[in-house]
Amino acid sequence: MKETLKLVIAEKPSVAMNLAKALGADSRKDGYLEGAGWLVSWCVGHLAGLAAPEVYNKNYAKWRREDLPILPGSSWRMTVAENTRGQFEILKKLLRRSDVSEVVNACDAGREGELIFRSVYHLAGCSKPIKRLWISSMEEAAIREGFANLRAGEDFAGLYRAALCRAKADWLVGINATRLFSLLYGCTLHIGRVMSPTLAMAVAREAEITAFQPETFYSVEIQCGDLKLSSERMADKKVAADLAAVCQQDNLTIKSIERQEKVEKPPLLYDLTALQREANRRLGYTAQQTLDYLQALYEKRLVTYPRTDSRYLTEDMAAVVPDLVQTASEICGLIAPAEIMAAQVCNNAKVSDHHAVVPTKTLTADKAGDLPKGENAVLGLVCLGLLRAVAAPCRYVQTKVIAECGEQIFSASCKEVTDYGWQQYCPKDKASDKITADLAEGEQLRITAANIKRGKTEPKTHFTEDTILAAMEQAGGRDMPQDIQRKGIGTPATRAGILEKLVNVGLLERKKSKKAAKLLPTQLGRALITILPEELQSPWLTAEWEQRLLEVENGSLSEEEFMRGIEDLVSGLVRDCQAVPGGEVLFPPVKRIAKNG
Repeated sequence: MKETLKLVIAEKPSVAMNLAKALGADSRKDGYLEGAGWLVSWCVGHLAGLAAPEVYNKNYAKWRREDLPILPGSSWRMTVAENTRGQFEILKKLLRRSDVSEVVNACDAGREGELIFRSVYHLAGCSKPIKRLWISSMEEAAIREGFANLRAGEDFAGLYRAALCRAKADWLVGINATRLFSLLYGCTLHIGRVMSPTLAMAVAREAEITAFQPETFYSVEIQCGDLKLSSERMADKKVAADLAAVCQQDNLTIKSIERQEKVEKPPLLYDLTALQREANRRLGYTAQQTLDYLQALYEKRLVTYPRTDSRYLTEDMAAVVPDLVQTASEICGLIAPAEIMAAQVCNNAKVSDHHAVVPTKTLTADKAGDLPKGENAVLGLVCLGLLRAVAAPCRYVQTKVIAECGEQIFSASCKEVTDYGWQQYCPKDKASDKITADLAEGEQLRITAANIKRGKTEPKTHFTEDTILAAMEQAGGRDMPQDIQRKGIGTPATRAGILEKLVNVGLLERKKSKKAAKLLPTQLGRALITILPEELQSPWLTAEWEQRLLEVENGSLSEEEFMRGIEDLVSGLVRDCQAVPGGEVLFPPVKRIAKNG
């Protein structure tokens, strides 16, 4: 009887090599590896994708208003790019081999990985049983355990449906809206379901900054020996000057002294977005750079799965936390916490598809020392994040003094740290301070100096990669029910790509600054938002679509209903949108296209 084989399909060659090694498939073939009853191959990312409009109708190669909206309906087609056709043909042959009894989807354990695998699987005309490898680490032990506990492919059918709906929705909005508004304004305008609301937030932020009118304010600062207190802000300089003059001739009366012991919990472990934000703040890396470095570390088996939106570990990982902490402390050159509080980072209810990003059990200081600079820096953040998260809370005493002089209230406050806890792993921006004077309520103090301080209100800051990621993550959150699982626009896995595309098509630009670069809308980006209708730039609407995709994934919303909503949106745009009178002057002539295609 002929031996049957199992075919494993990974997302990238480097991942396939790791899987093949763990499985004992050590015989190298053309485009795959073989051995011990396994065939292991790879997709090289998106081998197959949704077909271009001209595949449905050759006339769609030319952009014309009368052809819109382009709605494939129930006739969606997939195609393979010419530069990846060779590997697709290898996979197609492997999927159709008579001795292959089962196919294991070993693409990245997330929505996009499911889409990459099943697009190839369906396009190859395969109907063999699917099993799913779902792991959060590329360590050999984790791979072996994953293959020992393969899950049924059907368990992830909802994830595939959501991924396909997301791809189709982006296609419908991207193709139709881009063509529609490019034709209306005679200029190539890139529009996307998530791109455009992200750009709109950047344009709105810059408009606020431009319109901001600073207001001057004054306060009086008085000195009583070592004690320094300030009045409330005043708009009138003369009022401040009169108060300062009174204080120079008067005593200060202590009205109240309040001391409170406070506890500040450590920050959570990193998910992808939190790590991207931290790397941007501290290292100046873009979101895409951080993701690329993290992906490389994952493939080298040094960190766990990067594209996660969880900031906790599963409860069964509590036993390995002390070992991970010890390794992290060696990587960072710091002493591990005296008490490792693993329980505060382990919560099954807070972990969905993947747990937080942490170092792996196979990481060593020697391996870290051989890494390129960027990977080493990101790994350092991951390790530092783990040390902070399992450390004790920071404890401090908050003291607030309220006093009176010249019938005006003055105050002073300070924070005296009694136990740094997790903050021992943070850069110390300023030393702990305390009010040293031995004060009592009702006591009167001689004022040694009274000065006027002048200040100005400041506008919001320009977006950086850090703050725009936060805005994307929180978009629409205030308007959505509290029990909604996914708020914001985009996902941790897609936000970096969205920002890169906005920069690449000339709608956002990175402007260097002393720390992280500012992300500013270009003239073209501002012009585009000026003429786009609300439904294409509303962060709330896009956040709602993200939630509906989650409902498709869990089966509470049908694919048909989701797609109907997107098709109605696109059809309404084509039907109702007209060029804003004089709007063409907003766009640079160098980018103009003929209105008839």
